[in-house]
Amino acid sequence: VFSGNIKNRENIQEPRFDYYNQDVPDIDLSDCEFPHVIEIYDFPQEFRTEDLLRVFCSYQKKGFDIKWVDDTHALGVFSSPITARDALGIKHTMVKIRPLSQATRAAKAKARAYAEFLQPAKERPETSAALARRLVISALGVRSKQSKTEREAELKKLQEARERKRLEAKQREDIWEGRDQSAV
Repeated sequence: VFSGNIKNRENIQEPRFDYYNQDVPDIDLSDCEFPHVIEIYDFPQEFRTEDLLRVFCSYQKKGFDIKWVDDTHALGVFSSPITARDALGIKHTMVKIRPLSQATRAAKAKARAYAEFLQPAKERPETSAALARRLVISALGVRSKQSKTEREAELKKLQEARERKRLEAKQREDIWEGRDQSAV
């Protein structure tokens, strides 16, 4: 029916871009860009965050956090470049570690994309249950089972923490203003 005067011509146009064999440029991260971040890799897919935290348990008090890349890659975020460098020396049978500058493309991309979340991990400040206890006791209208000496010790600890925080703020301000530290 259609075989009339229509010419059987092939009009194939070559594609301008070869999407199948495209070379994606490697993300270049220097050692100075994220010196406090390392890549943790080649661990079993069954590993969970708790398992990785167990490997780096000695760094948790100094500040350590994990950001997942995929099932067998994660980023370890430390509180400082010194502790990250120290952690690179860890030898573990189930986990391999390397600097972020030698990491996979996916890990580098994750680090770039989440740069604001990869700030050095800070240790949590000291806390006290005094305020929570006082609020609960006043809301329930019951008497505290805490002795007077325990209350005074807790109050003293809070005052010392406030004083320490005030001194640290003053030292930062003195350094910023260029005041002599020896006069303090």
